[in-house]
Amino acid sequence: MVLSWTRGRVFRRARKGKDLNCNDLEVEIAIPTHFRCPVSLDLMKDPVTISTGITYDRESIEKWIEAGNQACPVSKTALTTFDMIPNHALRRVIQDWCVEHRSYGVERIPTPRIPVTPYEVSDVCTKILSAAQQGDETKGWELVRKIKTWGKESERNRRCIVGNGASVVLASAFDSFSRGGVEKNLVVLEEILAVLTWMRPIAGEGRYLLGSSASMRAMILFMNGGESSTKQSAAQVLNELPVKALAKAEGVVEGLVKMVREPIGASASKACLSMMFHLVSSSENREVISRRFVELGLVSVLLEVLVDAERGICEKALGVLDCLCDIKQGREMAKGNALTLPLVIKKLLRVSELSSSFAVSILWKLFDKTDEGVLIEALQVGVFQKLLVLLQVGCGESTKDKATELLKLLNGYRSKAECVDSSLDFKHLKKPF
Repeated sequence: MVLSWTRGRVFRRARKGKDLNCNDLEVEIAIPTHFRCPVSLDLMKDPVTISTGITYDRESIEKWIEAGNQACPVSKTALTTFDMIPNHALRRVIQDWCVEHRSYGVERIPTPRIPVTPYEVSDVCTKILSAAQQGDETKGWELVRKIKTWGKESERNRRCIVGNGASVVLASAFDSFSRGGVEKNLVVLEEILAVLTWMRPIAGEGRYLLGSSASMRAMILFMNGGESSTKQSAAQVLNELPVKALAKAEGVVEGLVKMVREPIGASASKACLSMMFHLVSSSENREVISRRFVELGLVSVLLEVLVDAERGICEKALGVLDCLCDIKQGREMAKGNALTLPLVIKKLLRVSELSSSFAVSILWKLFDKTDEGVLIEALQVGVFQKLLVLLQVGCGESTKDKATELLKLLNGYRSKAECVDSSLDFKHLKKPF
């Protein structure tokens, strides 16, 4: 096998004025056969020997086993154990070979970190639970930091940590420390949230523990007044919880509006908008919650978000706005904002099929025969042409029916409106709040 990337390194040295002759530029370095993984055929970075006595690169053999294979890839012999013993002698020989050929651009493979074991994870989890029960914030923080460090080292470590129930343990510890007082246990609570963000989706028992009144109160407090990173972590973890728990939490509506109004990152905004959508579309108190959102000025906030939102945020913002237009206060607020019609119509056919369906639904709820001004304004920004195109390119049955009704309604006012180009740029408009 040949290291195809070595020539580029040699050429770069040549450009820098290194003393290389023309023959050097044609050199290709062959990897010794016993340095290559039998599965990937690449140079082994972390050689390990399995029960059959054959050595593989750790990443390759782990993927092989995780795929459900229970036999050695080379010998086809059934594996009596899945233990992997690091082949330190071979790894050092490979490293020496890399050093000998560094003049040709071969980089020395780093000494791999020893992967975390299930036993180590279980041991630390037990100690975390003990620290939480005793209210020992310092010890709890040190142990959670250890899990965080393991997770940063490799994806393999993360799988091992999550696979051994760490998310449930951390959720339990978060609940215990929350009950002991947020201010008193601030540091360890922030650390737990940061780790939980890469353990999603969180197991059912973990979601139950995080849905406790103490845990919810702590996360909402962080979302309203923590550091930017902690706010983002709190929003992402809250998004894991059942809508029933969110609907009962005091201050969650206010916190969500604040997070969307003062965005700190796309992932946090998506999480907040997702929670908003579930609250106003499927919660038992969705009408009450929708009214509260409207009172807090969410309609204006959503319209501002829509001005230059990316696809994922745009879909969610339109979905929430569509649900808010189900109630009278929401429709009135939307009609009274000068951005509503131009922005919603602009998003038709511009983002995704889902966004277009939400946009059509919003217009269907806002248009009224008794409000001629709204219909004429919509025609002036090109809604008629866009609805026609939407029917031509295809859409869902519900959207198709609503678009057809809208076209019939608008057709009677076309003579009263002078249609103009709807491809306007609204980025220059100032925030209405």
